[in-house]
Amino acid sequence: MNWYPWLNAPYRQLVGQYATGRGHHALLLHAAAGNGDDALAYGLSRWLICQRRNGEKSCGECHSCRLMLAGNHPDYHVLAPEKGKSSLGIEPIRQVIEKLYSHAQQGGAKVIWLAQAEQLTEAAANALLKTLEEPPEKTYFLLGCREPSRLLATLRSRCLYWHLASPDEQLGLQWLNRQTPGNPVDHLTALRLHDGAPIAAERLLQPERWQQRNALCAALSAALPQHDMLSLLPVLNHEEVAERLHWLCALLVDAMKWQQGAQGYALNQDQQPLVHQLASRLSSASLQQIVQQWLTCRHRLLSVVGVNRELLLTEQLLGWEQMLGAAGPVQPHSL
Repeated sequence: MNWYPWLNAPYRQLVGQYATGRGHHALLLHAAAGNGDDALAYGLSRWLICQRRNGEKSCGECHSCRLMLAGNHPDYHVLAPEKGKSSLGIEPIRQVIEKLYSHAQQGGAKVIWLAQAEQLTEAAANALLKTLEEPPEKTYFLLGCREPSRLLATLRSRCLYWHLASPDEQLGLQWLNRQTPGNPVDHLTALRLHDGAPIAAERLLQPERWQQRNALCAALSAALPQHDMLSLLPVLNHEEVAERLHWLCALLVDAMKWQQGAQGYALNQDQQPLVHQLASRLSSASLQQIVQQWLTCRHRLLSVVGVNRELLLTEQLLGWEQMLGAAGPVQPHSL
């Protein structure tokens, strides 16, 4: 598994707590996607399971380390939904709990890694609670999450909360420049669109995905003068509609920043002419209303089973057309 330079400090802090006996048996690791929380959890797991630790590092040579490197350590359990499913049910939780109450096969620690605790069904989360409260000796739970508010309060209360923040923007840009040489403005935009998470930014900068975003921007730029927002339907009506709506909402929010003279804080640094175009055609109140409508639409697309995606998007786009038709040009904000 890859390691990332911005993980060094949090790794040392966490390992230091466990090395001095202050580490919690249940760690709730809150991080934005693309910040490397899986790598941090794996590194911590290796240290916890290592039988001959070398200070802050696992030795890499003992039998436990070799098993971890081979990916088949019997006391390291990774919990994830079955392929094709979006939730983790109670049965895998029961199975791993049963294993935890037997002796560690390598005589050391037992570690459970669950990358997204939000995927637990309510029954699965409840099944985990008692073990989290009274775990077997030398057993450690590492729970990752994107949105802690979606977890049961009783589950959160049994864990030590740890927030893995995105690295400093300059550090993120330096790493991106090494991984994906290219336009610095594009790099800055990709990083800001993902709340500073460098790995997610690197994925966005891959040629096919970056072209998809550019196609959405071009379609929006062409649609605005004609008030033909329905022409955006082909670029929005896609399996990855949630990400495309994120791109769209980011442009609309940047237009509000432009109206307030805060262009330097815009996310889409590579699309300033388009952002200015949006800012000049819609008032701040209209932009806020449209953003809220799109966020509601995105939530429905993600949460309602069997929703008609094309129909929902069409309804939103037609409503936007009506708003544009009724709006006059917007005067620039004077500071």
